[in-house]
Amino acid sequence: MGDTSTIGTRTLRVGVIGIGQRAEIAQHVGSTDTAARLVLAVDPTEVGRARAARSFGPDVQVAADLGDAIAADLDAAIVTTPDDTHAAIAIPLLEAGVAVYLEKPMAITLEDCDRLLETAARTGTPLYVGHNMRHMSVVRQMKALIDDGAIGEVKSIWCRHFVGNGGDFYFKDWHAERRHVNSLLLQKASHDLDVMHWLAGRSTKRVTALGALTVYGAVEDRGTHEGEVMPDWFSHDNWPPEAQTGLNPVIDVEDVSMMLMDLGDGVTASYEQCHFTPDYWRNYTVIGTRGRLENFGDTPGGVIRVWNRRHDWQLAGDVEVPIEGEGEGHEQADVRTMGEFLRHVATGAPTEVSLIAARDAVAAGALAAESLRDGGTPRDVPPLAADLISRLEHRTATPATTS
Repeated sequence: MGDTSTIGTRTLRVGVIGIGQRAEIAQHVGSTDTAARLVLAVDPTEVGRARAARSFGPDVQVAADLGDAIAADLDAAIVTTPDDTHAAIAIPLLEAGVAVYLEKPMAITLEDCDRLLETAARTGTPLYVGHNMRHMSVVRQMKALIDDGAIGEVKSIWCRHFVGNGGDFYFKDWHAERRHVNSLLLQKASHDLDVMHWLAGRSTKRVTALGALTVYGAVEDRGTHEGEVMPDWFSHDNWPPEAQTGLNPVIDVEDVSMMLMDLGDGVTASYEQCHFTPDYWRNYTVIGTRGRLENFGDTPGGVIRVWNRRHDWQLAGDVEVPIEGEGEGHEQADVRTMGEFLRHVATGAPTEVSLIAARDAVAAGALAAESLRDGGTPRDVPPLAADLISRLEHRTATPATTS
């Protein structure tokens, strides 16, 4: 097993566990400012192992069992398995001294989150949750504007998420089933919940939600995509939503949802998610005591507009900030996130991504799902134990927001 206390300047040995679509992030292991090499890929299925061999080449050993990863003298493992398996895979790795990059969300229940956090705190083994949107240019630019006082003190944040690719991304495989994801208010929205908490500097204390399975549940064309991953069936020509084909045999997650959050001290937030829009992007509106900002587009070519004086409606902001960066979607953020993880493993450097905030995102999403399925009745977020917070918060550059 890897001993992270004696890594020094040697090259990290890294494995990846679960060779589905998100395993592609392991391609970035050798392209950061930390010396690291991908040496092992693990998947329990024959088709997953074959995909690993094609994707990573002959220099990466391919194995079938978690025990192979624990026995492989790894310094770190990237876990990109289905969400419901995260705790069962990550906890033995942490116990064995293998640092873990855990794809978001941390888990699908608060109980599993707290087991993961307790294990990380007790063992001292690095645990990192891949909330890569903290490294997206649009989010970092909005955070910088807020921190510079461009809109005063944040009082409310609204996020509208148009998941135009939702039918292909989330309704043709395990993402469509509660037993694997709990809810898309957790699986998909955990990114945005983490971002809203980060921009506000505080986390959800109470949540209520409404939603339903309104379109994809009525689509009768079902099928299995055994051995396939999302790019194998994705096409913008899969339109309109009612004409989708090959949906997962079981669909019991909602395709449209909305939630309201009380972040404490008069700060509120809302999140809306729809999986059958024609366009795919997310729009944040952040309202402060001295103005508001809003992003139009969330990749390079878009713009962040700030209105900070009184006037009637106008499309142009009083201040306009072009969204920076290269590439689209997660690509650039994935590189930055992997770099931060490996740097943390090698040197102990604090991270922008926060374990406590990752738990906060699960709490908001999981309890929103409970509320939604109970007629919208509010749910209060149980706080994380204070001693656990104190044992974990030194790992991050961002102060804990859980009360």
